[in-house]
Amino acid sequence: MVRLSDRSFARRIDILSLQLFVAVCELGSIGKAAERESVAVSAISKRLTDLEAVVGAQLLYRHTKGVDLTPAGEMLLPHARSLLLGLQKLRVDLTEYGEGVRGHVRMQANISAIVQYLPEDLGTFVKSRPNVKIDMEEHLSLDIVRAVQQGSTDLGICSASAISTRPALQTLPYRKDELVLVVPRKHALARQTAVSFDTTLDFDHVGLHNNSSIALAMCDAASAANRHVQLRVQVTSLDAMCRMIQNGLGIGIMPRRAFKLTRGVGNLVCVKLRDLWAMRSLNLVSRDFAALPIITRQLVDHLRLAESRCRSASH
Repeated sequence: MVRLSDRSFARRIDILSLQLFVAVCELGSIGKAAERESVAVSAISKRLTDLEAVVGAQLLYRHTKGVDLTPAGEMLLPHARSLLLGLQKLRVDLTEYGEGVRGHVRMQANISAIVQYLPEDLGTFVKSRPNVKIDMEEHLSLDIVRAVQQGSTDLGICSASAISTRPALQTLPYRKDELVLVVPRKHALARQTAVSFDTTLDFDHVGLHNNSSIALAMCDAASAANRHVQLRVQVTSLDAMCRMIQNGLGIGIMPRRAFKLTRGVGNLVCVKLRDLWAMRSLNLVSRDFAALPIITRQLVDHLRLAESRCRSASH
């Protein structure tokens, strides 16, 4: 078999052939694919044969009832779908430029950044750039780091602790973040000015997702004290955590500013944690900040200065 160079392979791969290959796989029949795609059966068969010649392997087992994927076909199918999805996104992006959009930022952030800071920081950014589109998704910090490394998002905002194991990524400081204990006003710990985390382990907790940076920090701290967290309820949002605590289902750990923004849901108080890990950093993360699109680099600069702007406004 002749091995093609990367450039030769790219030149010989035909997008329409990949589209028809995916259609055949989805419908399990060349005839059904031909009907759906309004293409002659012979034309699809020819393109599939040509595609098999390019990849150097049989992709389909053809039989009287339809087709089945070969191992090579099973490997190709997700790649073909990914390429077609990328082309669809490219078409959407280019259409947006034609309709007046002059920049597109793809980013992911953890719940702490989204609840505490990003509504205001992104709001001030887009006010001066009304033609910029920002696609932001909420994810766990570890998942954000993975997405940045894999290239499925350009920019991430996550807990600094989640980035420590990925030295190949670039980081910049964004915001400081303090975790506090949240309890009902009549709780025994509510009268304390500050507590150590191990003191809270005598009580039931309302916690976030197991893989959230807060949950991982709590688990590590409990293990260091040879204890475990008595997790009674798990939720996916900070306002839900407050509601559970208000209704006597436990106590919880959450960012101080997030508590201030959500405390209206109940008669709760927050207590300072003495533990060093309660003081956290939220970082911007990218594979290469210098290689980001210009509008994304402008957003990075805007976010880096957000904390200093906030301090200046408070004076």
